[in-house]
Amino acid sequence: MAVQTTAGNATTASVDLGPAVALSCRECGERFELGPLFACASCFGPLEVAYDLPTGSPEELRKRIEAGPNNIWRYAPLLPVPADVAEKPNINPGFTKLVKADNLARELGVTGGLYVKDDSGNPTHSFKDRVVAIAVEAARAFGFTTLSCSSTGNLAGAVGAAAARAGLRSCVFIPHDLEQGKVVMAAVYGGELVGIEGNYDDVNRFCSELIGDPLGEGWGFVNVNLRPYYGEGSKTLAYEICEQLGWRLPDQIVIPIASGSQLTKIDKGFQELIKLGLVEDKPYKIFGAQAEGCSPVSAAFKAGHEVVRPQKPNTIAKSLAIGNPADGPYVLDIARRTGGAVEDVNDEQVVDAIKLLARTEGIFGETAGGVTLGVTQRLIEAGVIDPALTTVVLNTGDGLKTLDAVSATSQATATIKPSLDAFRAAGLASA
Repeated sequence: MAVQTTAGNATTASVDLGPAVALSCRECGERFELGPLFACASCFGPLEVAYDLPTGSPEELRKRIEAGPNNIWRYAPLLPVPADVAEKPNINPGFTKLVKADNLARELGVTGGLYVKDDSGNPTHSFKDRVVAIAVEAARAFGFTTLSCSSTGNLAGAVGAAAARAGLRSCVFIPHDLEQGKVVMAAVYGGELVGIEGNYDDVNRFCSELIGDPLGEGWGFVNVNLRPYYGEGSKTLAYEICEQLGWRLPDQIVIPIASGSQLTKIDKGFQELIKLGLVEDKPYKIFGAQAEGCSPVSAAFKAGHEVVRPQKPNTIAKSLAIGNPADGPYVLDIARRTGGAVEDVNDEQVVDAIKLLARTEGIFGETAGGVTLGVTQRLIEAGVIDPALTTVVLNTGDGLKTLDAVSATSQATATIKPSLDAFRAAGLASA
């Protein structure tokens, strides 16, 4: 649907973002025309996309979705993108595997069905490709020429790749001490990559200043001034999981928490599917996972607080190391509303969980995946997650990006001379 938009006092050309009709404040409900806005002018609450969603038969909509491409654009009628989005140059992420993890289920004592949604299969090997693909369409609609972000690593790579594919300039900002694999993957696409001395929250503050400066003119910051559109990409995880389960909601889902946006949008995706009649309305529980060294949301949940107190990150799970998560309070609301919880695990448990997932299912997850599985294991042992129910665990990135986490304990079993005698002497022949 084409909509005339405004940005500040300037009126821009009419834009087509499909079923998106406005931006709505999550706090006060005030509506704004579509544009590169992220905060309510009245109460400074976060803005999110409001839609004119499809009407008619759920069966026909299911058929339309199932006939679509094997990526997130099969859900274009539910996203802030033009109807012809699949024909434009984009990295086309999504429709990654939902792995029925029977080996892992036996290890954890899960009898109700355990699934791993493995988003390491995306183009830059993390779920961030989903959110950036949506942000690129908004950047095009608003006439931006440079794509940018503040990033803990995965987003930097996704922005670099998507900008290269779309023919846009990219300039992304990261903490100076990121894992080398993520630095290389962000730099290889040819855009500018800038390390900022400090942690992610320092990087994010710098980007907020740049947006308000003439230097940032024409820049689309995917997780700042394009954040309402960017965040909608995470809904596609909810859509895919339900479709891959035979158009059913999972009973329980465990989601890693960085800013908290992914968790809130997955819940939004579930609610939209219910509203559209695409899935049966039934209870589901959402659980959030954090690393102990950066667990402000987990701490607030356990203390029964409504406010999330910022922390200084100190964890190997750097992709989740956001000490002041923007969506933290909304995560608390969703976990409590659905009967879920927010929990954390230490770095040693993260490493153990990475290796457990690799050993049982052949999936090498990055540290965020270790956090999510580690929390899942902990909540099962505590009796908080019901092992008799259908449970989905998210692996949001590829372990090749965080090799340092497991390299010390993942080496060659033995080094031998090229002879059978040496092989026998090493004790491996009957192993």
